[in-house]
Amino acid sequence: MIKLVYMTAKELREKFLDFFVQKGHKIIPSASLIPEHDPTVLFTTAGMHPLVPYLLGEKHPQGQRLTSVQKCIRTGDIDDVGDAVHHTFFEMLGNWSLGDYFKKEAIEWSFEFLTKELKLSLDRLAFSVFIGNNDVSRDEESMSIWKALGISEKRIAVLPESDNWWGPAGQTGPCGPDTEMFYWSDDNDPAPEIFDPNDKRWVEIWNDVFMEYNKTVEANFEPLKQKNVDTGMGLERTVAVLNGLNDNYKTELFWPIIEKIEELSGKKYNSPHLSFNIRGGEDQENPPQPSFKKEGVELSDDTRAMRIIADHIKAATFILAEGLEPSNVERGYVLRRLIRRAVRYGKQLGIKDIFTFKVAQVVIEMYRDVYPELLKSREFIEEQLVREEEKFAKTLEKGLKQFEMQISKIKNQNDNLKLKIIPAEVVFDLYQTYGFPFEMTAELARESGLEVKKEDFEEELKKHQELSRAGAEQKFKGGLADNSEATIKYHTAAHLMLAALRQVLGEHVSQKGSNITVERLRFDFSHQEKMTPEQIKEVENLVNQKIQEDLLVKMEELGLEEAKEQGAMGVFNSKYGEKVKVYTISENGKIFSKEICGGPHVERTGRLGRFKIVKEESASAGTRRIKAILE
Repeated sequence: MIKLVYMTAKELREKFLDFFVQKGHKIIPSASLIPEHDPTVLFTTAGMHPLVPYLLGEKHPQGQRLTSVQKCIRTGDIDDVGDAVHHTFFEMLGNWSLGDYFKKEAIEWSFEFLTKELKLSLDRLAFSVFIGNNDVSRDEESMSIWKALGISEKRIAVLPESDNWWGPAGQTGPCGPDTEMFYWSDDNDPAPEIFDPNDKRWVEIWNDVFMEYNKTVEANFEPLKQKNVDTGMGLERTVAVLNGLNDNYKTELFWPIIEKIEELSGKKYNSPHLSFNIRGGEDQENPPQPSFKKEGVELSDDTRAMRIIADHIKAATFILAEGLEPSNVERGYVLRRLIRRAVRYGKQLGIKDIFTFKVAQVVIEMYRDVYPELLKSREFIEEQLVREEEKFAKTLEKGLKQFEMQISKIKNQNDNLKLKIIPAEVVFDLYQTYGFPFEMTAELARESGLEVKKEDFEEELKKHQELSRAGAEQKFKGGLADNSEATIKYHTAAHLMLAALRQVLGEHVSQKGSNITVERLRFDFSHQEKMTPEQIKEVENLVNQKIQEDLLVKMEELGLEEAKEQGAMGVFNSKYGEKVKVYTISENGKIFSKEICGGPHVERTGRLGRFKIVKEESASAGTRRIKAILE
């Protein structure tokens, strides 16, 4: 029997950060789930997102060595949620080198942390490296480093790009090989001598990415001037490993939520489990004994439903804490889909009353000390969950009956067909009349042996003049932002516009979010009332006046407190480190705008062109949204 560490999530977070501080890293706080520097994604999917400008060459105020625990949302694996290890919301432990150390230090420190700090047995560890392709040779350097650390070559898999290559996010940009670390999770069988990455009992727990190439428009791979290291260790999976569990939902990070769902449904989670205090941690005097059970066909529908509800409501709670509301577009659509999918599985468990807010209450209590924004937003979170569940509950039962009627008709009419497709107009009717997200209908269809055609559904949406999600779907892929000349101009225009809004509407105005592409600026700000045409014109004229004055845009690095004392605008919460970049737009000592921002920006406002507001609308309660362009 392996000797286990029995480490709490709090202890692991602290141990990871302390370890890398000792290696010369500075701790940066978790950024928002809404990426500030990356318009290509809906949510922060990895610790690298807040560092986009710095991975591309900008100087970070905290230096070249950084470490953090970053909250993340990923929707690409949503169909896998329900197994033991996939999640929509998770925390990523990471460390970065921005043009400083590279493969040798990164790999050696990863190995040291796993074997010395976490005391994981070398017998249960395996690794993978990049096999190479026509453009880039095999990663012999990483292979050699692992072997020098005493790893048998039989435990090092050499894998293709699909497994051991990162990026570029788009057609061009930074990219490179990675090396991954795996842990043998089965306590019944010893880890095999030869590492087989297809054996699901090997659980990936850490990934070191080496950004050493730039892919050009001609599809050439050129060595980067600034080589970066970007690592990621999943907190949930690692806590499970350290506590001898092959089911993340039996750790302190999920079990209190599962217990609440058991209470609400009257059903039982059918896998052996451990009880934890709601604020986390095991009984240290009587630690639980490890309980491994192979996953397979034995998994009940009730257990899968409980996992999906726990995962989705946790993710929804964190998204709502950002001030977002459910809707039919982009981030709001993802939020609506998560809530409604959880409600559907709640009904499957037999939960009759409104329940999602009760599950969220447990999530808030679990994380209130780590992420205080949950407690601050508690009333809003509960209100939005109740509203969305009530709205969906009114039509869910009717929609399911309509679905059953339609599939019965389809099966009877096409009994001799191997592939039975639900017509797009039926899928659209479920969406429009009963509030079924497309993905829910697709899931129901699969369970009934049917299929839906997404392209047909999207065509049906266009016919009925509904907002298509085709553009938003592309944003789930993730990646580095486009720091082109156009987006840099829009970043600077956003500073001018915020300053103008505060002059015209009042000093209560603050930024609530932004999304910048090469084509336009979208900017959310705090304000209760719809802007009048006169106010819109006044803001527009003021921004254009400052552009014509060709004001200087100056950057300086200041301590956070000093920046506050100087009156720099910023959302003063945990998103900033000790040192920040402050951009001041002024001329002859007269300041028009002073903001904390990662940049980059133009050097003078005269480069921006003509600013034009094309739309002003409501984004959510107490938040307005402006869409603007530079002509």
